[in-house]
Amino acid sequence: MKNRILAILAITLIATAIPFSIIRAQRIMTGAEQTERYTDKIRGKKIAILANQTSTIGNRHIVDSLYALNMDITGIFAPEHGFRGDEGAGEVIKNNTDTRTGIKIVSMYGGKNEELINSTVRNSDIVIVDIQDVGTRFYTYYITMLKLMNKCATYGKTMMILDRPNPTGHYVDGPILNMKYKSGVGALPIPIVHGMTLGELAGMINGEGWLKDGKKCQLEVITCKNYTHRSFYKLPVPPSPNLPDMTAIYLYPSICYFEGTPVSLGRGTDKPFKVYGHPAMTGPYSFTPHSMKSAPNPPCKDKLCHGYDLSGIPAGKLREMKIDLSYVIEAYNNSKLGDKFFTSFFELLVGVDYVRTMIKEGKSAEEISRMWQDDVARFKEQRRPYLLYEE
Repeated sequence: MKNRILAILAITLIATAIPFSIIRAQRIMTGAEQTERYTDKIRGKKIAILANQTSTIGNRHIVDSLYALNMDITGIFAPEHGFRGDEGAGEVIKNNTDTRTGIKIVSMYGGKNEELINSTVRNSDIVIVDIQDVGTRFYTYYITMLKLMNKCATYGKTMMILDRPNPTGHYVDGPILNMKYKSGVGALPIPIVHGMTLGELAGMINGEGWLKDGKKCQLEVITCKNYTHRSFYKLPVPPSPNLPDMTAIYLYPSICYFEGTPVSLGRGTDKPFKVYGHPAMTGPYSFTPHSMKSAPNPPCKDKLCHGYDLSGIPAGKLREMKIDLSYVIEAYNNSKLGDKFFTSFFELLVGVDYVRTMIKEGKSAEEISRMWQDDVARFKEQRRPYLLYEE
């Protein structure tokens, strides 16, 4: 396993070019950028908007843009990491006021805030969703959208999604969530990597009856232009503090499971989601996590960890990969922590119970991956009617 990882790291010596066909492709336009498609529809209406630092039109935040157009914005819904995207993972987001516009910011993450969320939706005509997702079941932005869809369905309000490309939209992988593991990091019976934009996923939520009591949310999606599921899309703004670039985003579906173990995956360092290690491990790379704003209390805080640095693997190479559990398997064997290696959070992330068992039995990443291929095939057929973009 170590030789395999070292071999992968050797790829860093090889330049990886983006295919010429991608370079020549027309520029992808997000839904938010196509203002002519939605501004007339929302003018004169009361608007609430789910947004964060990724919600931009060019270099300008969408809230600032809509405010400048004298749109009536009744509230801003803030997801995990906050409206400006600078809060650490799992940190409680507080209600606040946007200093630029004076608009109230309503927390959708942490704390008891139901009545303020309810009143903000009730007092709006349209709830706009403009936020960059990364296409994984344990990334919480879609769960926030799901919650607002339920609110819109309850109060008879319209949700308008200004769609954005999914950087992992070119593949589907991982087991479908066993709903006994439903949690704040897994809310729908979908694979770990679902390959859908938020606009597509919202349509599937409606169509499959996944809202409370089978209700439907009145939905309108402003689709992206020049985007297909095969498109390469480099995110212009990091979606959260610990996913700073495309390398971290592409590695995320393969190493996030370390959150359900004592192993550090680089929170509290300058390479979050691009390294992994633990004091009990051996490896060619060492690092020490420290407290910082994006990770106030990271795993292995102030302890010297030994492991591997994956940051040099070209993003182009990573884009060709699917979920790779070899990193977790290597760490399990390397650390010799036995039953202390896994926490109950591991199943919430992976969504099924057989993965932990198979790792402990010494099964390979390839053997485990074969277990969920029927899930992948079934989901790809199930989602087909809801796709808005060419596969």
